[in-house]
Amino acid sequence: MQKMALKVLRARGYSCEVAHNGREAVEMAGRFRPALVLMDLSLPEMNGWEATRALKADPALAAIPVIAITAHAMVGDRETALAAGCSECLTKPYEIVDLVRVVERYVGPAHAQSA
Repeated sequence: MQKMALKVLRARGYSCEVAHNGREAVEMAGRFRPALVLMDLSLPEMNGWEATRALKADPALAAIPVIAITAHAMVGDRETALAAGCSECLTKPYEIVDLVRVVERYVGPAHAQSA
């Protein structure tokens, strides 16, 4: 799913970077200052909830919208993601068109944006 999402977003003109764990996601957000973070909640080392809280605790990164992407469809997971600071939550498997809609809602059409 991630490879397809990257292919579609890049084809639409978005610049995308991939972190392999939560700590790397926080470090990369500090380095790249993206317009949007798509956060898998099941990341190793530091999960997506912890990484989101770390982003929101940093004044330089707190305004970056974070979209939770989760395989968890449990009652309360959406609320937990929103409480951690996520702006929205997509549940896997999601439709690519839904992902594109969410990205465009937060950062607009690609025009040299980063996601």
